[in-house]
Amino acid sequence: MRILILDTCYPAFLELHYARNPGLGDRSYDDQWRSIMSCGFGTADAYSHYLQELGHPAHEVLLNCLPLQRQWLAEHGIGVRRSWFGGSGRTLGKIARAQAAEFEPDVIYVQDLKALTAEELRALRKTARLLVGQLGTEAPDGSRLEAFDLVTTSFPHFVPWLRGLGVDSAYFRIGFDARAIDRIETSPRAGVVFVGSLLRPRWEQAIDRIADAAEQVEIDFYGYGVESWPESSAVRRRYHGEAWGNDMLRLLGRARIALNRHGDVAGEYANNMRLYEATGMGALLVTDDKTNLGDLFDVGGEIVVYRDSSELVDRIHYYLEHEDERARIAAAGQRRTLSEHTYEVRMQELVSILTARMS
Repeated sequence: MRILILDTCYPAFLELHYARNPGLGDRSYDDQWRSIMSCGFGTADAYSHYLQELGHPAHEVLLNCLPLQRQWLAEHGIGVRRSWFGGSGRTLGKIARAQAAEFEPDVIYVQDLKALTAEELRALRKTARLLVGQLGTEAPDGSRLEAFDLVTTSFPHFVPWLRGLGVDSAYFRIGFDARAIDRIETSPRAGVVFVGSLLRPRWEQAIDRIADAAEQVEIDFYGYGVESWPESSAVRRRYHGEAWGNDMLRLLGRARIALNRHGDVAGEYANNMRLYEATGMGALLVTDDKTNLGDLFDVGGEIVVYRDSSELVDRIHYYLEHEDERARIAAAGQRRTLSEHTYEVRMQELVSILTARMS
């Protein structure tokens, strides 16, 4: 199968990356693409890398990286029309169709279901045998969902819901790119970190438990949305800025304990990337308790859970004071992730899901 992956990056990350690399926007498409992928943001090129190892040509298109896409259009002799980059909202769909026409995919795999309109998705559906979406956040409107032949999701409870809407769906978990271990330099472990969205009220209940704990134990915070917290809060006092991709993984690789929480959309189910990034980088993962965690890890043997801020404080104090036990659980969690939760494994699972729909 030829698989074209359509994705987006946080605009703040793209802006920072191009600011750190003056002149990058004038370089070739391949140079820009590799520069961005080398940062390890999101899934980066994990899908295409491991799909190609399985014999399936694949490529990630970063729809909303306009310097990159301008260069692609120029290199393919497609005139860059000012209206395409004028904020009309149609730019991404035109880029997607142009790159699909050049790649001739069997499968178009859309990572950001809200990046394209329902009309644009229906147009893309005509250029491949399968149009597949991946849903790991709040669901888009129904007209977008109905445009897909298949929607994979890391939310177990979304599968029956989507099928009830008449949309074919399959459970497909998030994972960890084990190549990060070789490219990330780590140092002796120290401290407790939280890396992620700090926005309130979007994650208010989930993040408040960690913020409350931070009033009693030292937690270092990294991420975006800190402006939603009062100056007097522990989140503000111990905030160290945003951390994307490799910078985030480096923090996890140096932490003794990495904290995690899920947003309301996850319901009772664990599903986010930090589960695998924290364990993959060897930190002790302390995460909010979810009903399916036992299907992913040995709770208490490979990861640690908490149910409220008081329990979180107790967990942090205990494992900071019992280093041997902390290190043993963290090492077991890393072994589990590297054996079962890598993108090398996930792409084998994805190929099976897609093959079943292609037959």
